[in-house]
Amino acid sequence: MRRTPLELAAIATAAVPGLAPTATAFSPDDDADFDSALLLDADGKRWRVRSPRHPEASTRLETEFMVLRAFAPSIRAELPFHVPTIAGTVRQGDLTTFVYTHLHGAMLSIDELSAGSPALAREIGSALAAIHDLPLTLVTNADLPSYSANEFRQRKLNELDQAATTGKIPATLLRRWEHALEDVALWRFNTSVVHGDLHEDNLMVQDDSVTALTGWTDLRIGDPADDFAWLVASNEASFVEAVLNHYTQARREKPDVHLLRRAALLAEFALAQYLVKAMAAGHQSMTAEAESMLQTLSADIDEQARRDEEAAQAAENEAAEILAADAQAAATSAGQNPPVSVVAIPNAEPTVTVAAIPGTSATSPERSLESAQAGTTAPGSTADAEETEKPVQAGGGDSNGTNDPDDTSTAAISVVKVTPLHTANRS
Repeated sequence: MRRTPLELAAIATAAVPGLAPTATAFSPDDDADFDSALLLDADGKRWRVRSPRHPEASTRLETEFMVLRAFAPSIRAELPFHVPTIAGTVRQGDLTTFVYTHLHGAMLSIDELSAGSPALAREIGSALAAIHDLPLTLVTNADLPSYSANEFRQRKLNELDQAATTGKIPATLLRRWEHALEDVALWRFNTSVVHGDLHEDNLMVQDDSVTALTGWTDLRIGDPADDFAWLVASNEASFVEAVLNHYTQARREKPDVHLLRRAALLAEFALAQYLVKAMAAGHQSMTAEAESMLQTLSADIDEQARRDEEAAQAAENEAAEILAADAQAAATSAGQNPPVSVVAIPNAEPTVTVAAIPGTSATSPERSLESAQAGTTAPGSTADAEETEKPVQAGGGDSNGTNDPDDTSTAAISVVKVTPLHTANRS
């Protein structure tokens, strides 16, 4: 049963002797785990009460108590924000209620944060960097959980298997998360101290400054993308990018390139974790709410996949149209070029006359010449003397003007002059 702010005020007076609340108000918190309220005393001082709703939540508050004690004054002084101080506790059966001194500032929604000034984005980025640059000994000395990159990925795989056993996770999401978790390159990162439960309700803001961070129940060594998961819910990509830029500048170590991709995956997977927790607690309304959110997410992903497919098909069709237009332009350009000119080489050779060489040989001078040229006629063969005195024309015909179709004289060869074709410009 949920406790009212008045009931929490009564519990707080037992935890902090002398506390006399004069006003109460509801305080946003993890509804499945805690009842919370803000108190105002006679001196105008504010207090915050957190009461666990089940033993596991009580254990988380006790863990936070150890974490806050580990924040030595030297560490607190280096942080650009304040952390809570526990004023008192009271145990009721198996559950322990904690009372904190309230920190200045207001809690804003993610939309209100996104609409804030660039100075606020810078403040959030610097706050995240300060958390992730905390010494690892802060966690190890408090005996808090510590995971390597591979251990963190394996832990998420185990949680996915557990979520799948509920039978309420849409198949689209199961495939999507499984493929992402099997992508080893996506999970190569350097671990750091992480808040582990960072969201807008644990962020105190005043005058574009981050004044305090609360909710230190899940401090651990793990994936820094954990603390960015809540940011990806913002519809203002420029805000997320600004926070990441300032975070990168403030970090001592450059973050990995896949940080925001893992943050988006972890934000989606948080819905499955919410479903498992609701079903374990037997909370029907929370279970129905988780199922509804998962179905909506699955529908959004399917719709985005359809749009991406249509965009890819449209791009492919456009590329094909461009290629066709280029081909048509090239053909048109080729048709507009001047015709090819064929010019014969002028016959500048003089007429060659073969005359008989005076001599005493009985061999016909014409045959001797032909024999020397062809190398096939034997010496001493006879020929018609009249044929030896006929002039041979360089034009390739005989003295009667007839043309030999097998003529291979120089004048029979023509040179083709081809005007170059200009390739059409590619768009």
